[in-house]
Amino acid sequence: MTARKPSRKSAPAAPATELPLTEEPIAATLSAPPAAPAEHEHEHGHAEAVAGPAAGSAAAPEPAAPPAKKRAARAPRKTAATGAAAPAKRAKKAAAPPRPRSAGSQELRPAAPLDDADRGRLLAGEHHDPHGLLGAHRVADGVAVRVLRPFARSVTVLAKGLRAPLHSDGDGLFSGVLPLPEVPEYRLLVAYEDNEIETDDPYRFLPALGELDLHLIGEGRHEELWTALGSRPMEHQGVAGTRFTVWAPNARGVRVCGDFNYWDGTGFPMRSLGSSGIWELFLPGTGEGALYKYDICRPDGSHTTRSDPMARHTEVPPATASVVTASHHVWQDEEWMAGRGSVPVHEAPFSVYEVHLGSWRPGLTYRQLAEQLPAYVKELGFTHVELMPVSEHPFGGSWGYQVTGFYAPTSRMGSPDDFRFLVDALHRAGIGVIMDWVPAHFPRDDWALAEFDGRPLYEHADPRRAAHPDWGTLEFDYGRTEVRNFLVANATYWCEEFHIDGLRVDAVASMLYLDYSREDGQWSPNEFGGRENLDAVAFLQEMNATVYRRNPGVVTIAEESTAWEGVTRATDHGGLGFGLKWNMGWMHDSLVYVSKEPVHRKYHHNEMTFSMVYAYSENYVLPISHDEVVHGKQALVSKMPGDWWQQRANHRAYLGFMWAHPGKQLLFMGQEFAQGAEWSEGHGPDWWLLDPAYEASGDHRGVRELVGDLNRVYGATPALWQRDTRPEGFAWVDGGAAEDNVFAFLRHDAQGAPLLAVSNFSPVVRHDYRLGVPEGPRLWAEVLNTDAARYGGGDVRNEEPLKAEAVGSHGRPSSVSLTLPPLATVWFKPA
Repeated sequence: MTARKPSRKSAPAAPATELPLTEEPIAATLSAPPAAPAEHEHEHGHAEAVAGPAAGSAAAPEPAAPPAKKRAARAPRKTAATGAAAPAKRAKKAAAPPRPRSAGSQELRPAAPLDDADRGRLLAGEHHDPHGLLGAHRVADGVAVRVLRPFARSVTVLAKGLRAPLHSDGDGLFSGVLPLPEVPEYRLLVAYEDNEIETDDPYRFLPALGELDLHLIGEGRHEELWTALGSRPMEHQGVAGTRFTVWAPNARGVRVCGDFNYWDGTGFPMRSLGSSGIWELFLPGTGEGALYKYDICRPDGSHTTRSDPMARHTEVPPATASVVTASHHVWQDEEWMAGRGSVPVHEAPFSVYEVHLGSWRPGLTYRQLAEQLPAYVKELGFTHVELMPVSEHPFGGSWGYQVTGFYAPTSRMGSPDDFRFLVDALHRAGIGVIMDWVPAHFPRDDWALAEFDGRPLYEHADPRRAAHPDWGTLEFDYGRTEVRNFLVANATYWCEEFHIDGLRVDAVASMLYLDYSREDGQWSPNEFGGRENLDAVAFLQEMNATVYRRNPGVVTIAEESTAWEGVTRATDHGGLGFGLKWNMGWMHDSLVYVSKEPVHRKYHHNEMTFSMVYAYSENYVLPISHDEVVHGKQALVSKMPGDWWQQRANHRAYLGFMWAHPGKQLLFMGQEFAQGAEWSEGHGPDWWLLDPAYEASGDHRGVRELVGDLNRVYGATPALWQRDTRPEGFAWVDGGAAEDNVFAFLRHDAQGAPLLAVSNFSPVVRHDYRLGVPEGPRLWAEVLNTDAARYGGGDVRNEEPLKAEAVGSHGRPSSVSLTLPPLATVWFKPA
């Protein structure tokens, strides 16, 4: 990466109120000791010095940069007598007032040399308390000032009525004792080979992180951890800059490096804040947009350069630096936020369109997506979008499921505020936003979390507990207080900073079981001898309880593929506390059924009915997600048997069955218009299939029109969602018609109003098909038919309302006789 070189131009003038240097009638210039180190001498043997600016001169953030190419012609010569005189020509140009000679009592005195051990540790980046060595400190005979500025030619202390060139101690260290009774407010004038920088001294500031923050971090209860750790632009002790804080308890030392110091952190060591494991440094003059990393000295003395685990913005991959950022977005979704929790999610319509932002419309930024995605989703009638992981990740082919920047939206499509703009636009269109969240594991990249400070930190210390067997990644140590805090706070961070309405938690099963994908001998049991990961259970319970307490209306959703009991049970009743759970069993079984030729489906009839055996054990979402349409699994329509007409008919009938089945529903992008190819993150959905210029575009437009109608009828029919989690909201009419490949059931809303759903998964029309119906309604009207001509079907319809007859059927005294179209689902409501 290319560092930004400091400008040689003069910086803008600082405000007069910032630090008046010459308000007093007498401005003393203190003499530096005469001996200058050899490396700072002019090539002709004369030591170099730089004339300081006049009173009120420019003040600029210091890049602490190494010198550029030497410019001997510009180098002023230091006189042997004073070592402080500037060339006459330059002095005239600066228009500086005459400087009085320093009196003996005003001379800068040498500072006591650093202890060899302290000096060595400081220069090696291994010192835990650089503020104790650097900066200004009271001593017996005045104020000692010590500065570490690698590559600098000279450093001068500027204070009210004072200019004091410091003595060079070699290795970039400069020091001296000012004959002052108290530590003044001062700045530094740092001269490099071809420029000068006036800046505040980072080592004159008190810690910018409070005791309460440290206490909460120590307890693992800092629910707004992002406000305490990471980089934070702020004003501290009246000076603008950025506070850097990082958790690295095993480090011998930590330094900040970035584009503001040529990626050499030697001059910016951080201090350790007690036993907290937190390292802190406030850098005045550093602000938004600065690139940075941490230079960490490991326990063995070696160094590693790491991105900030708490970074809220990053460079665009494959670059890996963290970026100082602050939000300036003004939210306009007050109406959405105020009303989103008015109805519990399990009693509300909830139809989800799953999106991979990077490939939905390849090449679009967050702001460009905000112009297109809300309108498209609203047109189709989905209530929510679910975004595949947006947290920063180095490898696009992981789809975001191997995260390195847990607090940073990927910069591939814009800034964090750009992502806020997209969420805001979706909310203003009446669409909720769910995002995939991945606390199960993280990649091993040597610039990210893996052995962050030289030892296992975020991962478990036991290799059998740390290595994820399936993905080559590392699992978090959920039993470690600070790690659990890092993840719990991350969940609330997305909800509070980005107004996310739901978190779909990825790979929950891999977290819950110690023996997940492991053979005997590859795992160790818990303290009770079981295979349950008790630390992960406690973490998930704490995460869910915290999110629901802090963010009313937000829902958490578990991707949990086993029969773990109580995934959506409240934590105070021993459950994990999720709001919803993906029904992986329904997804697998139903796809097995519809992939069979109709002649064989009677032998798999129970694959479609078994889900009702456990339908009310959890609060379910029925997912046809990205996982089912990639890597040889085929797109949804391509799973279906038969010719192209039959494949589309099966596809439509299956969606009709899915939308009527108890549970919420999720559909991955591209499946709403029967894309035949598997999804690829490289090019996304085949939108060209909808182009009217394409001969068969009508086939795909018909399926998309069906999805829109499914969502509209669904949203207007409480029977389809109001009692999703209550057994009284469902009743079989005929669940055993295996020979006919027919499924018929009733859905009821809270007032008992019914909807009759009938699916015929055989390729033949069934005339005069009799089904029992509830007593009361005399007429039943067809409200949706997946075989309608506008969807691409054969248009076999029940055009007139069906009359209920006093003919017993399926255990009911009343029944209707209807026509079932082939490979179709039909919905009826009382007329």
